[in-house]
Amino acid sequence: MSILSDGLARYLEHDHLERMAVARVGIAGAGGLGSNCAAMLVRSGLRRLVVADRDVVEPSNLNRQQYQPFHLGKSKVDALAESLRIIEPRLVVTARRVELTPTNVADVFAGCDILVEALDDPEAKRMFVEAALEMGAFVVSASGMGGWGGPAMQMRRMGDRMVLVGDFTSEVGHDLPPLAPRVTMAAAMQADAVLHHILGPCPGFV
Repeated sequence: MSILSDGLARYLEHDHLERMAVARVGIAGAGGLGSNCAAMLVRSGLRRLVVADRDVVEPSNLNRQQYQPFHLGKSKVDALAESLRIIEPRLVVTARRVELTPTNVADVFAGCDILVEALDDPEAKRMFVEAALEMGAFVVSASGMGGWGGPAMQMRRMGDRMVLVGDFTSEVGHDLPPLAPRVTMAAAMQADAVLHHILGPCPGFV
């Protein structure tokens, strides 16, 4: 066991820890949503992860993403993998520096039963969700997390195989900048949806 799993054993049953250890989650995007969601899932016991993103770390990323100044210029997926392995040395993380297209999503995320959409561009989001659902995966997507204050975050179930989180109105833009609080709120809701899918209902809420 690792130090992290030793600590988690105080809060999670052995069966829960085993389910987290064998689950394989894919995350499309390693920015504000993806990097934060990944860190939360690893801290919750996830040990198998695939992350795909084509970008490098830039100064404008540091306000809301899981990167430090010394990561500047480095591939996001490599920097994220490095940071996640510090949290959980036993983590098996596949870092794919690639631009996702309709023709490669299935190959990039082969073997993943759960896929998290953490992309910026609306067209890329739509493309990925469609490809992920076609794979038969359970999909967690996000929409609306710009600015500060603003509408309450929500979670919607879209049938049996998709969850959508966010406020569904505040698209990031000039007047609604991407800042850590609301971006991280959406990422946390995505991670929570993944946990619920893997572990089932929390016993305290049943």
